[in-house]
Amino acid sequence: MTLTEQLKEYAENSVKRHPGAAQDIMKSAIDALEATDILEGATKTGDSFPNFTLPNVKGEQVTLEALLKEGRVVLTFYRGGWCPYCNIALKALQNAIPEFKAKGAQLIAITPETPDNSLTTKEKNELDFQVLTSENNELARSLGLIYQLPEDLVALYTKFGIDLLQSQGNEANELPIAATYIIGQDGKVTYHFLAEDYKLRADPLDIIAAL
Repeated sequence: MTLTEQLKEYAENSVKRHPGAAQDIMKSAIDALEATDILEGATKTGDSFPNFTLPNVKGEQVTLEALLKEGRVVLTFYRGGWCPYCNIALKALQNAIPEFKAKGAQLIAITPETPDNSLTTKEKNELDFQVLTSENNELARSLGLIYQLPEDLVALYTKFGIDLLQSQGNEANELPIAATYIIGQDGKVTYHFLAEDYKLRADPLDIIAAL
């Protein structure tokens, strides 16, 4: 199955696993976010992507400038290893790495997870690409991708055993929207995928076609 098909199947099964009020809370949060103008202000195709310096799971500092010297960059944001949709997407992107490399691009993931937590996510999903931590979501914030979770959704996540304070090391209850970019060696964005609905992600087939 394509990533899009996998995510759709998981979402349909999720409705069966968590019916009723839980679904209403999650849908209401998505609807509220879709009613904002977050996508209008977000970085898109044609914009310059800001340089960054972020730590990987080993604590080594990685810069976009250095990455772009090696070729184009496919950069994707994920919310945390606690998010099943993120894990499905990361595995699908991992499987697409040979095609990315054949097109002269490397894959990078950005997360608000602490390096210790991102290492766990990396190992769990057997990822062999760079996973970088953006503390307090600062990179995503600079791109206009950040939103704050409503209180009832935070409470629901807590009920599900999701602890954003433990994951991110802060109490802001903020997350990035689903976002993936292709960044050219000149630092310009040549492809973007943005979605307020966390169940939607850039399909590797579309990314490959855009490279």
